[in-house]
Amino acid sequence: MYRWQSVSSLALTITIALGCVAAGQTTGAGRGSDGAFDGNRAFEDLRSLVAIGPRVAGTPANAETRRFIIKTLAASGIKAIEQPFEAVTPVGRVKMANVIATLAGNRPERIVLASHFDTKLFREFRFVGASDGGSSTAALLELARVLKDKPRPFTLEFLFLDGEEAVQEWRGTDHTYGSRYYVEAGRKAGTLASLKALILLDMIGDRNLNIRREENSTSWLTDIIWNTAAKLGHDREFVSPSAPVEDDHLPFLEAGVAAVDLIDLDYPAWHTAADTLENVSARSLQIVGDVVVAALPEIEKHLTR
Repeated sequence: MYRWQSVSSLALTITIALGCVAAGQTTGAGRGSDGAFDGNRAFEDLRSLVAIGPRVAGTPANAETRRFIIKTLAASGIKAIEQPFEAVTPVGRVKMANVIATLAGNRPERIVLASHFDTKLFREFRFVGASDGGSSTAALLELARVLKDKPRPFTLEFLFLDGEEAVQEWRGTDHTYGSRYYVEAGRKAGTLASLKALILLDMIGDRNLNIRREENSTSWLTDIIWNTAAKLGHDREFVSPSAPVEDDHLPFLEAGVAAVDLIDLDYPAWHTAADTLENVSARSLQIVGDVVVAALPEIEKHLTR
């Protein structure tokens, strides 16, 4: 999917936790009645995404996932469009498509919240990516619902990226197809100048949430989010140790866009058959959703200085 950039110094120990509590049954995970982020509601969207099965780029299930995203946003009164493209991969050309939804703000400048929704192809086992792409996509759908009715100093864009996963192995350009296409299309259209910040969510569903500061990410943006997490009492989930990660935020950073990657790469079930609903929780979705919603005003304030 992505990789630690210092593979020699950072190793992931794959230990699958057994005897987990039933998925989604977490106290205090949802509170959407007051217009706040609802982790339980996000978990139900995650359940629907996992039920689709593997969401490999270029497959019917991937197209079904895009339809689900568009339909779910439409139910909240949010219009979304597809951004189709053809990716050149090690196995030939593959048709892919990003999904984009925009909530106009008082200013045309944009803050983009993003997630990839595709899953990596594994022929030796069935991989449904509950945390790996599913959790962040579900959180993004809930963030769109919540932020739709809040004041918006900046225009908000919800970007669902296809083709983040490597078709074969993560090397060269065999990865981040959707984000690279989006950035290049924006460069050609002259719209990148209005993109002021990117918040990328990825693998945020781990029951034992552990999001490290990502070293490539823009420092001021990272600081705001980690300070917000600490104020909300989530400094045990948003931890200080850092590591560089290659992910969908890199094409944006290379284009000069401030970007931050919120990712839990310590997830034991990463790229295994065990990345299922039993190993993710509504509480983790709630924590990340609350932090993002609370951090947005500070991000907007920084951008208006």
